[in-house]
Amino acid sequence: MEPREDLLQLRERILQEDWSALPAQFEPLYVQDIAEAMQGLEPTQMLRAFEELPRERWPAVFAYIEPIEAQYPLLQQMDVDDGRYVLQSLPPDDRTALLESLPQDDVEQLFKLLTPEAVKQALNQLGYPEDSAGRLMNTQYVTVRPEWSLARALEHVRASADQGEGVNTLYVTDKSGRLLGAVSLKRLVLGAPKARVESLISGPAVSILASLDQEEAARMIQRYDITSLPVVDRNGVLLGVITVDDIMDVLEEESTEDFHKIGGVGALDISLREARPSLLYRKRVGWLVLLVFMNIFGGGAIAYFEATIEAVIALVFFLPLIVDSGGNAGAQSSTLMVRALATGDVRPRDWLRLWGKELGVAIALGVTMGIAVWGLGLWRGGADVGTVVALSMVLVVVFGSMIGMVLPFALTRFGFDPATASAPLITSIADIGGILIYFSIATAILIVPAG
Repeated sequence: MEPREDLLQLRERILQEDWSALPAQFEPLYVQDIAEAMQGLEPTQMLRAFEELPRERWPAVFAYIEPIEAQYPLLQQMDVDDGRYVLQSLPPDDRTALLESLPQDDVEQLFKLLTPEAVKQALNQLGYPEDSAGRLMNTQYVTVRPEWSLARALEHVRASADQGEGVNTLYVTDKSGRLLGAVSLKRLVLGAPKARVESLISGPAVSILASLDQEEAARMIQRYDITSLPVVDRNGVLLGVITVDDIMDVLEEESTEDFHKIGGVGALDISLREARPSLLYRKRVGWLVLLVFMNIFGGGAIAYFEATIEAVIALVFFLPLIVDSGGNAGAQSSTLMVRALATGDVRPRDWLRLWGKELGVAIALGVTMGIAVWGLGLWRGGADVGTVVALSMVLVVVFGSMIGMVLPFALTRFGFDPATASAPLITSIADIGGILIYFSIATAILIVPAG
């Protein structure tokens, strides 16, 4: 999705350090939009822009800064009182997400800004398994008692409205904090003031154990068509609430991870635009090198016909290996680009910058794989064949990666779904190019008559 014109103008004002114009531009914008406009700015620029915001909006804007790791450098730029105010004002689930993304030393530094109660709450949430419901829940919520009248319950809601992200659903608990049921705010408002809260409970509330996986929480919210899901311990005591907006983030992360896995790419937990080439290299090189050696079996099958094609046996032995490696590299590249385009992580105008990054990663991958197969070429056909195989591997991997990267952008440019650049399509194009590259190099180096 292309950024809105007003957000581009706001970002330009910040980059030009036109601070006096910011308050008027901030006023009509949602906090999510302000955070998007600040995306990728230096912490010093971001802090200066924050100073033009009303202070009460700081925590809300801060919560939407992506990636989460970018929040910590901003906190480091703030003075102690401002940092304490922002961190202490964050919803507990957002604060936990920040803390779990940081090294232990940085977490300890942030704990110094929190009250003892907030530190205890953060440690409790961090004690739950990674990707569990307990890590995701918000511990600020509003509860009512079953014996209360609706009038008293409404008065309690008014007094406690700032204790949760929303009060559309209220949870009924007993004296021990055990969850008894749920009541909608609408029924509470429309009911008779003297009626008791327990009369509005239609059945037990859907809930999830804090130790269960976040994906299970997503399935429950979808299955029961609810906007919030209470999190309980094994005794049924209410611990927190997971809201549908939190689950949407989880679903996007999980679908992205699954998409990457389908393409043979290790899951990226940061933005593709922010990822270093070295990280992309590490995430992708393992599968490619593994597939190189798996394809040796295909070469062995071709070598079985050595008596028939004895003139080119050494080259044919490596043909499946070379060609399939180009297709595999292209499939990995297209998987990253298609998903990034689909989620808005990158936009069509980013293609040139990403092309340069992808070229560097592709060369590194190709060289690694070329080294891996050079010895095999030397063993199978001598120094010349080893050189042909290694050089072909480098160029075929670069070619396949470039096709896999460029094709989704080209399809988007002409109004087609970038997902059309699927693995079979990329592989087919890479196969044709790989065959031409391989035998052209072989002809030039080995002086093999063409045709």
